[in-house]
This record gives sequence, structure tokens and C-alpha cells, in this order.
Amino acid sequence: MSNHMNSETSGKWHPVCQVEEIPPLGGRTVRTCQMEIAVFRLSDGRIRAVHNSCPHKQGPLADGIVSGDTIICPMHAWKISLESGEVLPPDSGCVKTYSAKVEDGQVLLRL
Repeated sequence: MSNHMNSETSGKWHPVCQVEEIPPLGGRTVRTCQMEIAVFRLSDGRIRAVHNSCPHKQGPLADGIVSGDTIICPMHAWKISLESGEVLPPDSGCVKTYSAKVEDGQVLLRL
């Protein structure tokens, strides 16, 4: 069973940064009191957010390479879907995803 949680139906929206603070096709680490979240800006401007730790060796996903709607872990090149949090074959695993939206240039995450 995966640890993926549908956060669309729970939690409150929290402002975390300005959209300009996330490089295009890049990531940024956002720290809350309990966790680190990796926030990414995709080529089409969409924002995606996942737990900032690869399930393989806990590599910092915010330092990875954005490719389409996946993030490539900087440590061992595991590919993780930024939509579902699922690790792509041949590897396996899952990271928690967070709903993200942009309002007036501000990135908000549902935590």
C-alpha cells in the first residue's frame, strides 16, 4: 500500500512562496514545522509539490531535474511522477503529493 494521500479533500491552503521564487523547470524546498516539501514549476507554468525525500535513499527531490511532469532524483536518477507521487518503473515506491495553486503570484499548498 502506498503512502500517497489525496490531500484535495483535507487540509487548509497555506502560502509558501512567490511563483517567481521557483525557477522555471526547477524546484525549491519549502519547510513547514513538520516537514520539507519540494515545490516545482513545470514548463507550462503549473506548480506541483511532493515530500522532499526520495523513497530510495532520501535524496533531496527539490535538487532534482524536472522532465515533463516527473522529477529525476539527483542521487540515483529515480523518476517520480509529480502528478501521482508514484516512482516510475523499473523502480518502485511513492512520495506524498500536495495540492498546489497560484493566486496573485503567490504559491499556496494544501497541507
